[in-house]
Amino acid sequence: MFRLSRPLYQKVLKASTGITGLSVHPNPLPDLRATLQLTLQRLNGIPQHSAYRRATTAIVQNRLDILDRAGEDVGRVEREIDQGQIEEVIAQAQDELRLVDHMGEWKAWEGLEEQAPAGQFGYPGTVTSPS
Repeated sequence: MFRLSRPLYQKVLKASTGITGLSVHPNPLPDLRATLQLTLQRLNGIPQHSAYRRATTAIVQNRLDILDRAGEDVGRVEREIDQGQIEEVIAQAQDELRLVDHMGEWKAWEGLEEQAPAGQFGYPGTVTSPS
């Protein structure tokens, strides 16, 4: 049996993602790695105590670890990340990269400017006690 190179695999065996508007990426792993690394760099602009930064850093670092373990095996990356095709994972990573910039603008880790009205963060059908 012969081993196909990644670009050849992507061009010969995978002609379509089957998802409208999402084309097959010719060389997905380096692009995914670069996007994830840039996301980690931009997360440095958000305070370490932020829940968003902690959670996003953990997810991004986990995906980078998967890329390291998988080497050039696109199928293994898809299986281990388990979030769809590699093109979908790249789209998710690009969306997260854009969100990091917005979170920095919004400063979501800061407290509210005004006290929230009673029951503002309660769920329907639950009783909340006054603070």
